[in-house]
Amino acid sequence: MNIKSLTAHIAVLTAFLFLYSLTAMAQPTNSTLKTITLDDVIPGGSTYRYTDNIYGLGWWGDNCLIPDYYEINLYNPRNGKKERIVTIDKIQAKLNEQGLGRITKLNSMVSAPWKDRTELLLNLKGQYIIYNWKAETLRTLSPLPEQAENADFSKESEHTAYTIDNNLFVLTADGKQQQVTDEAHGIVCGQSVHRNEFGISKGTFWSPSGKLLAFYRMDESMVTEYPLVNIDTRIATLENDRYPMAGMTSHKVQVGIYNPESQETVYLQTGDPTDRYFTNIAWSPDEQSLYLIEINRDQNHAKLCRYNVGNGELEKILFEEKHPKYVEPEEPIQFLPWDDKQFVYLSQRDGWKHLYLYNTEGEMIRQLTKGEWLVKQVLGFSAAKRELYFTTAGDGMNTGLQSVNVKTGKLSEPLNKNTSVEGKHAGLLSASGSYLIDTYSTITCPRSINVIDTKNLKATNLLTAKNPYEGFRMPQIKVGTLTAADGKTILNYRLLLPVDFDETKKYPAIVYVYGGPHAQVVDGGWLAGARGWDLYMASRGYVMFSIDNRGSMDRGLDFENATFRQLGIEEGKDQLIGAKFLQSLPYVDAERIGIHGWSFGGHMTTAQMLRYPDVYKVGVAGGPVIDWSYYEVMYGERYMDTPQSNPEGYEKCNLNNLAGNLKGRLLMIHDYQDDTCVPQHTLSFMKACIKAKTYPDLFIYPGHKHNVIGRDRVHLHEKITRYFDDYLK
Repeated sequence: MNIKSLTAHIAVLTAFLFLYSLTAMAQPTNSTLKTITLDDVIPGGSTYRYTDNIYGLGWWGDNCLIPDYYEINLYNPRNGKKERIVTIDKIQAKLNEQGLGRITKLNSMVSAPWKDRTELLLNLKGQYIIYNWKAETLRTLSPLPEQAENADFSKESEHTAYTIDNNLFVLTADGKQQQVTDEAHGIVCGQSVHRNEFGISKGTFWSPSGKLLAFYRMDESMVTEYPLVNIDTRIATLENDRYPMAGMTSHKVQVGIYNPESQETVYLQTGDPTDRYFTNIAWSPDEQSLYLIEINRDQNHAKLCRYNVGNGELEKILFEEKHPKYVEPEEPIQFLPWDDKQFVYLSQRDGWKHLYLYNTEGEMIRQLTKGEWLVKQVLGFSAAKRELYFTTAGDGMNTGLQSVNVKTGKLSEPLNKNTSVEGKHAGLLSASGSYLIDTYSTITCPRSINVIDTKNLKATNLLTAKNPYEGFRMPQIKVGTLTAADGKTILNYRLLLPVDFDETKKYPAIVYVYGGPHAQVVDGGWLAGARGWDLYMASRGYVMFSIDNRGSMDRGLDFENATFRQLGIEEGKDQLIGAKFLQSLPYVDAERIGIHGWSFGGHMTTAQMLRYPDVYKVGVAGGPVIDWSYYEVMYGERYMDTPQSNPEGYEKCNLNNLAGNLKGRLLMIHDYQDDTCVPQHTLSFMKACIKAKTYPDLFIYPGHKHNVIGRDRVHLHEKITRYFDDYLK
């Protein structure tokens, strides 16, 4: 959606949602309706209620590939016809002929990456298999070793990059296994670096033809090892993790380029990589250059650099970006399919993330999008129409789909105007850009999947999911806005009223909080973003509340970095506004306000209990950051700077210093092998509370990292529920 007036939009949205909350969600008491259980709403639960979906949905050229467990269909949006192209039995018969394994379901194992070939790609336990549905033939590529991880298949060359332990290998299309690196302990190759910040999610990058491979090499040998303990062995085993804490020595990263044909590697000549980050790797279309963004340790200065692939030399710094707080590039440049001398770049330089068109000399041609809204993700291009497609956001509630003409800069109307103007939209563009899969949800619709003709915006529905909670007693959901503690910024909130709500009663209320960057807990999607546990607690007689404070995402740079160098302070003031709003409601017991959150939300929970001890009676803090000097370099220093340069901020935000303020009941939960927010946070807080003579409670989950998964996740939420039942209800 092109958001021209944020305030007006929120006002309209709030009015609509308030009306919705009073009508659509209200249900009369009915003894035949079921009551929600934790197993119904928590992943890992025995009766978990999944929302209908089309798993594996994608494109084969401009035809929509629709797989299910047992067959694959092609939908042609030009004529509306649907054709079954293969069944699981046909593929299995071919597998049996060659003595290969068993395929159990198609929708998670099959893709159609070649738009001009009638072939499917199957990944069968590390072996890539190519099935031609026209010729009904099957060919296999050599299997990867059993120890292989991080597999990266090139559909162009049919080479596969993979790692074993911390070294990088390539399996060529003709079955030759090549060892790319042979490094000692403390050096990691071909894997994600910089702790997955700056949009990094992997460590290998095939060139457009698949003939060259760029990869990360990370030297961690100088990084302090953090001790984590595995208790599953008879004698507990020490498992050290290289964990660079804020202000401490960090790892060094290099970028290599490997040629499988010559079996030679060239490393980019970046100089000493100490205290620098290399991210957003992109190949030039002609494979002669490699582009990346270099960021300094302070994360306030970014450079777009072009390197020569043949010798690794720096050819040019195309442009630089600086900001007094931080820069955070998360998307590599993308070249125009019709012009290999121009590319688009995403930047927040004007306060909102927008698209800029550049040439390969680093000269800006034009800013393609602008306004108090942002571009979330580039979806692709239409070469024929010279258009670029993307998702948009800006009001903190909704996302939309739009395009811009690269030549004229003209924005399209919302591409999702015929599906739903409101809601959370995600797009998947066809090969030519003629069609777009729009997958969205709204507060009242759990999921809708539609194919949109990008020329006339005609939409064809592929799936409208049923309400997974049909037949259950459900709470009312209200959405509205409050003014932040700065007296001017609009914040979005969500309120769940207890099942069988009686306005004459007084109910306990629980605030669910996250509060940190890169996340929202309130949105315009299904149930306004309410989690399963929120629904469960509302069914148990609690008012459930969330508000997205300043510092959260999709509201522009000023909204996000208002918390810079003082994490938890301004966010906490906004959360207090929410708590005071709850206390003002006639059906909320002002003396029974609870709060719960995990990770950054765990920090917020603990901070609110300590800074406003007379407001919150009970809290449950999961995996909390307590002392930001114990957190890792990349994330911590972006938002707090270093402890050396911001000692006052670190001291002010160190919750150990506030341990003596605890009045209510506080349960701390931590995973014993947490390598994101290490257990030292919670343990140091326990020590501080002992010294201060305050009495929090503690629960540990052995064998889990930064969150509790699987069946144990149901146990986690039962534990949290019992704590609130015991001390708040």
